[in-house]
Amino acid sequence: MSDIATEPSGGAAGAPSKPGLRDAAAAFRFRNFRLFWIGALLSNSGTWVQNLTVPYVVFQLTHSSTWVGIAAFSQLAPMAMMSPLGGTIADRLDRRRVLLVTQVAMGVVAIMMGGAWVTGVASVPVIIGLVAVGGVITGINAPAWQAFVSELVPRDALLNAVTLNSAQFNAARAFGPALGGLVLVTLGPGPAFFINAASYGAVLVALALIATPKRPPVSTPRPRILSDARATIGYVQDRRGMLACYVAVVALGLFGQPIFSLVIVFAEEVFQVGGLRYGLLSAALGIGSVIAAPVVAGPGSGVARSRLAGNSMVVYGIALVCFAAAPIYLLGLLALLIAGGAYLPIAATLNTTLQIQVDEAMRGKVLALYLTLFTISIPVGSLVQGWSSDVIGARTTVIIAGCAYLAATLALRRPSWLGHLDD
Repeated sequence: MSDIATEPSGGAAGAPSKPGLRDAAAAFRFRNFRLFWIGALLSNSGTWVQNLTVPYVVFQLTHSSTWVGIAAFSQLAPMAMMSPLGGTIADRLDRRRVLLVTQVAMGVVAIMMGGAWVTGVASVPVIIGLVAVGGVITGINAPAWQAFVSELVPRDALLNAVTLNSAQFNAARAFGPALGGLVLVTLGPGPAFFINAASYGAVLVALALIATPKRPPVSTPRPRILSDARATIGYVQDRRGMLACYVAVVALGLFGQPIFSLVIVFAEEVFQVGGLRYGLLSAALGIGSVIAAPVVAGPGSGVARSRLAGNSMVVYGIALVCFAAAPIYLLGLLALLIAGGAYLPIAATLNTTLQIQVDEAMRGKVLALYLTLFTISIPVGSLVQGWSSDVIGARTTVIIAGCAYLAATLALRRPSWLGHLDD
């Protein structure tokens, strides 16, 4: 799970006079981006079918929120550990070829999960083990995936491309869980895993049809993971806008993002629904993001990135608290729609700020560090919130998490932090 043109972007991109582009679909003018976007939409839809199925299966086998958190940790912790290597690879090797290899590998893992279920050998250790293998591959894939967008559009279309890429991801997050809920009700978990495996074919076809100019070779062909990581940290420390992105994404991962893995707990224990209605609850986050996409990518996006991110973070935190406190299913569904609508501008703004402010030679490593921090904070938050849900209840846990996220947001909204997103 992962976020073009005639020329690579090359060098640090200067910020446009207004942070939003007037044309909400400007990046679609470029064939390479269109191919990538369509392939990614289909592939990510399959990924979200699996993302819905894994916590469902684990909860059905264990009836434990803690084990749901462990499953999320098992996927994301290996991804976090492998992201620095992925960033180094993304800056040294052909990104398209890296993506071809990793997408094939992830498809094989999905086939193994489906095979384990239909043959009756699936258990919690088997599912978690395969999820962890998938996390390792995703950690290598994600930095190349994010950095590849800069090769598909020219520099002046990058903001729009990043926003449309985020919209694509969230459209998949809307469609995938809804499809997953329907598949779970009618066919069961095995076919859901196979649907994910088949979906990788779409992005493989898109990558095979894309041709990008060859990037100039880097001066240090041998990967140096630790020294690259130290250099990246030093590079980011000198750029307050990038540092603000990193702090903001850690707060989101710790307090705001674990809600997806806890949706199954709310569905079965709080709202007492399952199947398709569980899928719709999970899809609500993506549906909200799709609704917000025209505002972020189009004429309404001509607002300072710092203001867009800051206001959206406040709305997201409030929506989390409202979801946790919702007395009935429909109000919970509405709260998640609002949260999804707020999530897209947060994700798109932070990603765009990094893409605009980074030098090309550091792009893969900077995005890898960003993804590493995000994917470390999510499993930690999922573990803590999963355990807490077993101890004090899911409602209380998410209310506390939402309030903590709001407190972090208020601290970040100072000009000395989010204000630097506009640099």
